[in-house]
Parts: sequence; C-alpha cells; structure tokens
Amino acid sequence: MYAVIKTGGKQYRVQPGDVLVVEKLDGEPGAAVAFGDVLMLGDGDAVFVGAPTLAGASVSATLIETRKGEKVKIFKKKRRQGYRRTRGHRQFESVLRVTGIAGEGKSASWDGTVDLTTKAELNARSRNLKLAEFEPVAAAVEAKPAPKAKAPKVVDVEAEVAAPDVVEAAAAQVDAPATDAPEAKAAPKKAAAPKADKAEGEAKPAPKKAAAKKTDKDA
Repeated sequence: MYAVIKTGGKQYRVQPGDVLVVEKLDGEPGAAVAFGDVLMLGDGDAVFVGAPTLAGASVSATLIETRKGEKVKIFKKKRRQGYRRTRGHRQFESVLRVTGIAGEGKSASWDGTVDLTTKAELNARSRNLKLAEFEPVAAAVEAKPAPKAKAPKVVDVEAEVAAPDVVEAAAAQVDAPATDAPEAKAAPKKAAAPKADKAEGEAKPAPKKAAAKKTDKDA
C-alpha cells in the first residue's frame, strides 16, 4: 500500500518503512508526526484519488532528526560586464520514518524499530571516528587552583638566646632613624695655566698704508 502526501509545498510518494526527507518540521527526535493532506491512496489495483485530498486518510511517521541539507549554490553572471556573484546556503530539513498509512477502510503499518541514529554519527562510524559528547559548559570549565598560602617566617629562637646582644643591636640598627651623611667637600679647581707669550722673533704684520685723498677733477 502506498500514498501520495503533500508537505512543504511538495508531493511525496511513500510506503510503510520508507525514510522520507522533507522540509523542516517542528518536533524533537522520536516525536510522532501525522500528515493529513493525502492526495492519493493505492493498494494493488485499487486506486483512490482525492479532490484534492481524501477525507479521513492519514500517514503517520516518526521524526528521526532535523539537520542542514547539502549546500545550494547560486551563481549569477552578466556576460561582457565583468559581473559574477556566487552565493549559497544550506536549507534545514527533517528526516522521517514512515510507520503507517490509513484511509478508505484500509491500513498498513511497519513493524520495524525506528533507529534515531543521525547521519553525522553514521558518517563518523564509517571513518572509525567517535563524536565528542558535548558536556555542559560549567562542567567543562576546569576549576582554577587556589592560591598558595605563604609559609610563616621561621624565627631561630636558639640563636636569639645564644647571642641576645647581637640580636638587640641589629634590631636597634633597623629601628633607628636614618641620619643624613656628611656631605663630601668638592675638590678645589686647578688654577688655569698662564698663557705663553709670543715668541720674540715673531714678525708683526705691517701697518696698512693710508688711502690717498681723492682730488676734484680739473674743470
């Protein structure tokens, strides 16, 4: 027995036990889903066609998972214009297992057990991998180590008893206020050496001649 149903603006031909991938449906994995828009029923030679649907007919299924489908690419181009754009998206889809068909006084059911194993887990098994279990964030975050306590200072009591005068002198030296040290006097500057006189045999430059007085030109 088979049926033709309508969901998500599309039509699907289903039989009990089929795995059906449709547009995203609300619900958690393992939830029961019923389709009331049955367009046609077929059982051997008997075929029942609705106008547009069959009254009282329904198809039941179990939701396995809701996932993202394959990426759909959208490519646009305008020739001789240098225009090219590539976009894409992944549409959400729901995976169902058809468990029964009923209508027109007839019914058919699937006796198998619905396996809720997801496609991602099946792909991981095929590659001998294991999916990581996602734990709560609070449990995943490791607790910070507590700050280490400072060890107390150990006082050598025997040393204080053995040399009390030395300990008291050291304590008095620590407690005593710091005194200003005497300022060191600056060293006296050296006297400048006298300039050496010019050598006696050095010739002095000759004095410049006086310029002749200008006379008026003869008339």
